[in-house]
Amino acid sequence: MIVGILKEIKAEENRVSMTPDGVASLVDRGHRVLVERGAGKGSEFDDALYERSGAAMADTPDEVYRQSEMVLHVKEPLPAEYEMIRPGQVVFTYFHFAASEDLARAMMASRAVCIAYETLTDRSGGLPLLTPMSEIAGRMAAQEAAKCLERNQGGRGILMGGVPGVAPARVLILGGGTVGAEAARIACGLGATVHLLDTNLPRLRHLAEVLPGNCIPMMSSPTTIRELAHQADVVIGAVLLPGAKAPKLITRELLAGMKRGAVVVDVAIDQGGCCETSRPTTHAQPVYEVDGILHYCVGNMPGAVPLTSTLALTNATQPYVLTLADKGWQRAAQDDPGIGAGINMVDGRVTCQAVAEAFGLPYSPLADLLQMGRSDR
Repeated sequence: MIVGILKEIKAEENRVSMTPDGVASLVDRGHRVLVERGAGKGSEFDDALYERSGAAMADTPDEVYRQSEMVLHVKEPLPAEYEMIRPGQVVFTYFHFAASEDLARAMMASRAVCIAYETLTDRSGGLPLLTPMSEIAGRMAAQEAAKCLERNQGGRGILMGGVPGVAPARVLILGGGTVGAEAARIACGLGATVHLLDTNLPRLRHLAEVLPGNCIPMMSSPTTIRELAHQADVVIGAVLLPGAKAPKLITRELLAGMKRGAVVVDVAIDQGGCCETSRPTTHAQPVYEVDGILHYCVGNMPGAVPLTSTLALTNATQPYVLTLADKGWQRAAQDDPGIGAGINMVDGRVTCQAVAEAFGLPYSPLADLLQMGRSDR
């Protein structure tokens, strides 16, 4: 198979979808790899490293799309790329379709095979390609919140951990998954008082056992969210419904009752955000204010730490890339239902139910399409 590695063009995105070592693994198994020049620069992998690993170099993204049977990205294709994508071509990346109907319809029109990192599952039902970036985003969320609390950043002028004789910041975290747990770990380490909300009681019991004593896991409800948000100096949105839009847990009305200079870090912005007033921002301009509340809504937080993020991401994606290249997407999905769960679109049909529901689109079960493919043969 010919596998293409594209240079990221999203604002301030410095990750790359494959390391030179990953290229060498594909080449050793008889595949051809085409890398766009400069793709690894932001992660300190220069073109010469890719060439020494056996890659051929391409000068433009059009050349990569034109020649490759499967293309790898870190973030979703942008409008400048839509016309380059071919019917039947495999595109393997973070799509987060539920956050953008325009992207969803463009990929339907392309008739590509869209495999989303964020919905692919492992044998235990976990999200192995989302987890490493969720770990990084969760840890960064607490760091960025601490910075935003400073008065010169527009915040309340509070030190996250306080000092002896002065109370620390109060942090509310919505969602007890990977992002929420990692955000709580860092915020607790900084000395904050943390309330972590989730609706899964066994998960709350687990978090109570493994997180520090200044973290208080609690069952989530609208009343609890309202009461704690009004007391909070920081709210971190960490909810996740795989493939679906994030629920709006912080409404404009609720926001109006929060402390002036408080901070909302909406890590769920990739899925539309869990705060009603959230909109995507960039690392260059990460923060804006609504009703006196700072909003940090960067959609590619791990892109700010690409040396860590690229290695963490490619450690997770590499086995799946090899499987897809070796077997093709149909056989890979038949052999591993987890890979099938990652396939969101095929030939213009939506095969992820959460994406179909987000935009009122027809849903086509992947199993039916695979069965049709077998009968065609």
